[in-house]
Amino acid sequence: MSDAAIAPQPALEGATPKPWFVYLVRAANGALYCGISDDPHRRFEKHQSGKGARFFYSSPAVALVYVEACRDKGDALRQERLIKKLRKSAKEALAASFIHTVDASPSA
Repeated sequence: MSDAAIAPQPALEGATPKPWFVYLVRAANGALYCGISDDPHRRFEKHQSGKGARFFYSSPAVALVYVEACRDKGDALRQERLIKKLRKSAKEALAASFIHTVDASPSA
């Protein structure tokens, strides 16, 4: 058997990348924190426990107020950057429009 016959297999073609999410968390002082995660609910629990972001050292995380599914990590990072540039009133509008669902599916 030759080495050519044992060539590594390419990554699964057409495989759907793992979805990533951009999210907003409200701190006890009313501030909104924007971040990304592949599991926003688990990440929120980390924030509540005082881990995961220095942002919550001064004011604890109290609510996950917005979650948006993205196709991949790159899309989530781009969306996070856009949301962080928004005025607080626009971020509040996102939070107000959020419909809490158990499982969000990624946007196409």
